[in-house]
Amino acid sequence: MPLVNIQVLEGRPQEKIDALMANVADTVSETLDAPKQNVRVIVSEVPKTHWSVGGKSAKELGK
Repeated sequence: MPLVNIQVLEGRPQEKIDALMANVADTVSETLDAPKQNVRVIVSEVPKTHWSVGGKSAKELGK
């Protein structure tokens, strides 16, 4: 059973997260020749204050 864990910055619309999960499940299923119903996708949203680039939070960088 393939498991894909994805971390993204918070703030994207639910429709985008839903599309991401569906597309990843399709791709993993096709690539690994695994039944789609066996593919698990976890999306974790990280607060912008807890994600840094070059030592500055994404919030500070305006991302």
